[in-house]
Amino acid sequence: MPSPADGSIRAALERHGLWAKKSLGQHFLLDLNLTARIARSAGDLAGQPVIEVGPGPGGLTRALLDAGADPLIAIEKDARFLPLLQELVPGSDNRLYLLNADALAVNEEELLASPGHGGGGARSAPEGARRAARAHIVSNLPYNVATPLLIKWLKAGAWRASMTLMVQKEVAQRIVANPRTGAYGRLAVIAQARCAVRYGFTVPARAFSPPPKVESAIVHLTPRPDAYPHTDGLERVTAAAFGQRRKMLRSSLAGLAREYDLGAEDLLARAAITPTARAEEIAPAGFIALAEIVRGLSA
Repeated sequence: MPSPADGSIRAALERHGLWAKKSLGQHFLLDLNLTARIARSAGDLAGQPVIEVGPGPGGLTRALLDAGADPLIAIEKDARFLPLLQELVPGSDNRLYLLNADALAVNEEELLASPGHGGGGARSAPEGARRAARAHIVSNLPYNVATPLLIKWLKAGAWRASMTLMVQKEVAQRIVANPRTGAYGRLAVIAQARCAVRYGFTVPARAFSPPPKVESAIVHLTPRPDAYPHTDGLERVTAAAFGQRRKMLRSSLAGLAREYDLGAEDLLARAAITPTARAEEIAPAGFIALAEIVRGLSA
């Protein structure tokens, strides 16, 4: 006799009386073929630690378990879904760990190394997590926290491996955008300074229940071997530059330059950037050069 976890996701939601909460940005993927495609697009996950944020009814969770994730740590803020997700634990060969928490507040590095994971069992941290400090992140992110979570993970240290994320299509386009395009901005600069980025595929709104008003997309981010480590400085420089993106950089960076008793043109000259350029024209390498100069001036 099949277990409740073997039934359709829609049936499981009905059985538990669950519905999506707009306040949490929830939109559920009920198509198991699609969730399997997302898991495959993340690469070979067999025996690899994986973190999933916002599993909801567990469609992607099932696909990640089928892909061999070990351990799979599922972080769900909405406690209503824990009983449904708990049904997946017995068939997971002790690979699934559930944590009822706000992912923005979670210390993933400590989570991977600490005893237990908050719901999948009371034993010690999984051997897979102890052996491999680097965990992949594969998630259908809630719309309302997707960007802050991405920024948090972009700043992460050696514990993070690749990220395969479903976000609003507009956000995905901003992550992979090139200079001199309308979507290019702070998010593209910071993401591309830390990772190699690639647009995966578009997911239509009708794939979700309830359907959102916008399309979604899969985006892949793989750590760069030369990832720029000083993200705080990069955030500061890009905030000033893109805060007035239609202005020339000699105007938008004037306030930042004054903090170091410099003129903006002097600051830009040190980074070999034309002062009449606008922020959207400058590649990530240019902003990295600016961040390094500001960092040196702050020392």
